[in-house]
Amino acid sequence: MAGPKDSHLGPLLAAARGVYKAAFGGVDPKIGVSAPGRVNLIGEHTDYNQGFVLPMALHMRTVMVGSPRQDGLISIVTTAEEADDPKSVQFLVPVEGGALKPGEPQWANYVKGVIQHYRAGPLPGFNAVIASNIPLGGGLSSSASLEVATYTFLQQLCQDDGDPVAKALACQKAEHTFAMMPCGIMDQFISVMGKEGHALLIDCRSLETHLVPLTDPNLVVLITNSNVRHTLTGSEYSTRKRQCEEAAKVLGKASLREASMSSLEASKALMSEEVYRRARHVIGEIERTSKAAEALQSRNYKRFGELMVESHNSLRNDYEVSCAELDELVAAALEDPGVYGSRMTGGGFGGCTVTLLESSATKNVVRHIKEKYSGTATFYCTKASDGPKVHPLP
Repeated sequence: MAGPKDSHLGPLLAAARGVYKAAFGGVDPKIGVSAPGRVNLIGEHTDYNQGFVLPMALHMRTVMVGSPRQDGLISIVTTAEEADDPKSVQFLVPVEGGALKPGEPQWANYVKGVIQHYRAGPLPGFNAVIASNIPLGGGLSSSASLEVATYTFLQQLCQDDGDPVAKALACQKAEHTFAMMPCGIMDQFISVMGKEGHALLIDCRSLETHLVPLTDPNLVVLITNSNVRHTLTGSEYSTRKRQCEEAAKVLGKASLREASMSSLEASKALMSEEVYRRARHVIGEIERTSKAAEALQSRNYKRFGELMVESHNSLRNDYEVSCAELDELVAAALEDPGVYGSRMTGGGFGGCTVTLLESSATKNVVRHIKEKYSGTATFYCTKASDGPKVHPLP
C-alpha cells in the first residue's frame, strides 16, 4: 500500500534525469518541475454543469525535466509504459501564422496543446523528459497533471504573467482542442491551486475557490484503484454532457447549476426518463457538494460520509457511470465500522474509489477490501498536497 512518503518525488526526478541523460547526449537537465494529480472527494460530473466540486491535490505527481535549445526544435520523451507509441516526439516551436496540430502519439497531444495555448512568448526549443507516478486511466487526472507540469515548465523558459486562473484555463483549452476531451475546469484548477492540508471547494460558475482544512491526523483518505481502465474520450462523456445541456434547455436555464429539484420535477414530463435522471444526479450532487464542504469544515465526518454514499448511489443509478468493480469496492469498504463513507471518483467506467475513514481502521479496511474484491486492487493512503513545484536540480 502506497502512502505519501512512498510517492516521494526524489526517485521519480532521479529516474527522469537518468532517462534525460541517456536520451540527450549525457548532459544533465537544467529545469525540473512537477504538478499533482487529484482525487475528487465529492462533486462528480458537476464541473461542466457550472456546479461545485471538492477535490484535493495528491502527492502523486507528473515531473518534467529538461533544458532549452537554440534551434527551435522541441524533443520530448515519456517514460510512461502505458503511453501509446512512439515514446518520443520531435516538432518545431509554433511560430506566428503557424500552429501545432493534434495527431499521434496521443500522449503528446496534451503537451502540444499547452505549448500552443501558452500565454507568453516567444518560446525557445527544448529537450524534455516526462515521468509520472499517477496511474493512467485511473480517474486521478494524470492528463491535467501533465498539462500543468508542461505549463509550469514553459514558465521557466519564458515567463507569463503568473495568473493561476488563466494558467488553469489555458490547460483546459489544451485538453479541449488537442485531446478532444470536453472536460470541466476542476482537474486543471486543483492541479494549479492545490494546497497541502486542504481540499479545495471550487465554484465552477464563478471560478471562486475556498480552501477547506483537511489536516485531522485521525483521518485517512484512501484511494482504491480497481485497475479497470477507462477511456473517457469516447462517446459516454460527451453523451452525458449533451443530456445535461438538453435538460437545462428544457428548464429554461443556462446550466443545471441554475435549476432546482422542484423545477426538474415540474418539468419531468417534458424530457425523456434518461435525461431526467441525468439532471436529477447533477442537481442533487451540486447540493450535496455544498453540504459536504460545510461538514468537512466543521469536522462532521459522519455527515460527510453519508453524502459520499448518496453521491455514489446517484452516480450508479441516475448517471450510470459506475461499474460492477467500483460498486464492489464501495460496498466492501462500507462494511467496516471505521469507514465514514466511500464512493467512486473520477469520470467513471472503472478507475478509483475514494474512502474517508479513521486512520486506526486503515489496515483492516484494506485487508477486507482485498478479500471481498473480485479483481486485484491497488491502495493509496493519501494526504492533501500542494500544486505545481519547481525543483532545483543539482
